[in-house]
Amino acid sequence: MSSNAEALVEGAKKWASHYGPYPNGVEGAVVTAQLRVRAGWDANDADAIADLFVDNGSMLVGDAQLSSREEIRAYLADAFAGGFQGTRLTDEPKEVRLLTDSVAIAVTEGGVVKKGQDGIEPEELARSLWVLVKKDGDWRVMSRQTSPVKS
Repeated sequence: MSSNAEALVEGAKKWASHYGPYPNGVEGAVVTAQLRVRAGWDANDADAIADLFVDNGSMLVGDAQLSSREEIRAYLADAFAGGFQGTRLTDEPKEVRLLTDSVAIAVTEGGVVKKGQDGIEPEELARSLWVLVKKDGDWRVMSRQTSPVKS
């Protein structure tokens, strides 16, 4: 196997492990939306993340309540050029619930890993609530809100 193919296989195995208890079925498809946000964050790509949200999607980042795809895009572009530059996201699924055929909620746990660190600091652990909607056959993010986890 070529080194490029080996790298692709290893990458696929790594991402497959992030589905937690939801590797298949509709729940797995729902988790894919959250994983695509995570991949966009890891690439510090504001456009990739914003494009996963519906037009009027919302995202709470710290104290900033972002109320549209364009607000999310602008905020993250600034953040990735500044304090979030080089960060990556760890966000593992803890629960996925289908509310209808086209609406789901997911709870994840993780947070932002700072540049140069191997993992998240325990005091920075957060839980996220995702509202996801199926639009044109694809799961998209309606809302993501995070809260710190207190020990």
